[in-house]
Amino acid sequence: MAKFVVEFEYNVDRAGRQGLHPAHAENLYRLADNGVLLLGGPLVGENSGLLVYEVESREELQRVLDEEPYVKGGLVARTRIQEWAPGKGSWIAALNTSVNTSVNTSENRSVEVPAVEGAH
Repeated sequence: MAKFVVEFEYNVDRAGRQGLHPAHAENLYRLADNGVLLLGGPLVGENSGLLVYEVESREELQRVLDEEPYVKGGLVARTRIQEWAPGKGSWIAALNTSVNTSVNTSENRSVEVPAVEGAH
């Protein structure tokens, strides 16, 4: 499995993303539940977000990104993708075991996601 760091730079501010935010959040919850999204969140002080995915290939990552509601909705101005090989740090054990211990809880999540200051 390969890990990729993805940065989305948005072409609208946070308020302009609110219409698609519930679908975006539900998509991220689903990906996290399935062990595909390892980490994600907004870059503080920037109009962008950073996400870490674990997938079989760059092609699979592209399929995941193509289904992202913000991408489909035209809210992403630029996407920067880098394959990443983390090897040091306190999160390494968590990253290496997250896929094996994830629990599918998407059915317990509501699509009504409240707007949160600084939400990705």
